[in-house]
Amino acid sequence: MSKGILYASGTYFFFGILPLYWKMLGSVPAGEILAHRISWSFLCLALYFAVKRNFGWLKVFAGNGRLLLFAFATTLLVTANWGIYIWAVNAGRVIESSLGYFMNPLVSVLIGVVVLGERLRAWQWLSVAIAFAGVLYLSVNLGTVPWVALGLAGSFSLYGMLKKKSSLTTMQGMFAETAGAFLPAAGYIVWQEFQGQGALGNGDPKIVSLLAVSGILTAIPLILFAKAAKLIPLSLLGILQYMTPTLQFLLGVFVFKEAMSSDRLIGFAFIWFALLIYTSEGLLKRRSATRALAARAGTA
Repeated sequence: MSKGILYASGTYFFFGILPLYWKMLGSVPAGEILAHRISWSFLCLALYFAVKRNFGWLKVFAGNGRLLLFAFATTLLVTANWGIYIWAVNAGRVIESSLGYFMNPLVSVLIGVVVLGERLRAWQWLSVAIAFAGVLYLSVNLGTVPWVALGLAGSFSLYGMLKKKSSLTTMQGMFAETAGAFLPAAGYIVWQEFQGQGALGNGDPKIVSLLAVSGILTAIPLILFAKAAKLIPLSLLGILQYMTPTLQFLLGVFVFKEAMSSDRLIGFAFIWFALLIYTSEGLLKRRSATRALAARAGTA
């Protein structure tokens, strides 16, 4: 299990420090960075499957209408999520983007109720209500809805819900998604270059190199996550995922020096308290279920 924890920690650490990388590309428009991330990620993942000689699943995937539909939807969602996140980082809204990923588990629960008709336990309802109060507090006191946080949480939660219904692995799913967006992304890059506005044609070796490694920086965490998911329980993965928004929050406050007013801190405190209730209740529920199962097995 220790190796699985190491893989998972590496995944979330990579994602947590990505704002440092996006900031170095601040001179490039967010849309162009997104197009490069999609394109280089696709090429990197294609190389990964080529090295492993594992393309047999593509035949099954291409002949399954349900999988193709899910892949189309997840492509749109992951593209939206990446786009919002890249724009937010370079617009000086790293703290707000971290709020989105803190909110993600709670939004996922709410989507489960609205879309799937799932029923929440009393403590889960309480955590969702407290999180909603936090968003409302931020909206009223800051004078604007935290749309970056809500956009990130909503797109990633819907993405996660659809991924659970797909039989593709993490790596297969991301390859299918980047493949689906590759032609539009690559076309946009070429168009920008013909217009004389593309980052590649400007000849800055640092920027070109940074754009080229975006695929590797996307693929490495995915590979680590795929390994971690096989070795440790999903409940532990769920707890470790808070490493990512925590690192983002710390970077926003202490490295990028974004404003952290008392009103914003109070709004965050609502979300953190809601997460504490939600996570604690879930852990206690799982322990209770495990003990009951062990007791039944012992009786049998």
